[in-house]
Amino acid sequence: MTTHPLAALGEAAAAEVRPGMRVGLGTGSTADAFLRALGRRVADGLTMTGVATSDRTADLAASLGIPLANLDEAGRLDLGVDGADEIDPALDAVKGRGGALLHEKLVALACADYLLIAAAEKRVARLGTRLPLPVEVVPFGWRQTAERLRRLGLEPQLRLGARSEPFRSDGGHFILDCVTGPIVEPAFLAAAIKQTAGVVDHGLFI
Repeated sequence: MTTHPLAALGEAAAAEVRPGMRVGLGTGSTADAFLRALGRRVADGLTMTGVATSDRTADLAASLGIPLANLDEAGRLDLGVDGADEIDPALDAVKGRGGALLHEKLVALACADYLLIAAAEKRVARLGTRLPLPVEVVPFGWRQTAERLRRLGLEPQLRLGARSEPFRSDGGHFILDCVTGPIVEPAFLAAAIKQTAGVVDHGLFI
């Protein structure tokens, strides 16, 4: 029987979780595969605590019997596990297609170790070549925020939900998916976007 590549990634990542760990739980299809594998380990007796990066992840984790705490309760985390949309040779990454980039970043920053799991097609020579860069913005004045991002050379497009209404993150923010072209200096662009009024955070994980 052939194992699905995502399932294999999930199993490998779940094997990194040790008893007693506090673990950041990512969002997205790759993270879901990790959660299912982790749920099996918990069912077999592994003791650990998870911190979810989204309501979606929290719901799935709870259904799998994974104990949860919020980030303030957990404090410093031992390990974070999440997928990525792009990963470059320096291990800089773009994340956020699932719309949870702000919470993913806050959890990532709380982790002593951070494990990105991704299939080979997510590897790129330069970030910005596979998919647009997600930028989370406050709804108030979002068109003006988008214009400020255009001045940085980005091409922002408002992300829409299932009913053609603006997609909202768990924090109630909008997402602008920004075409960047190949990003030559990810750290420079990350700082410039973060300094833009109206921006909450961005999907560059540097």
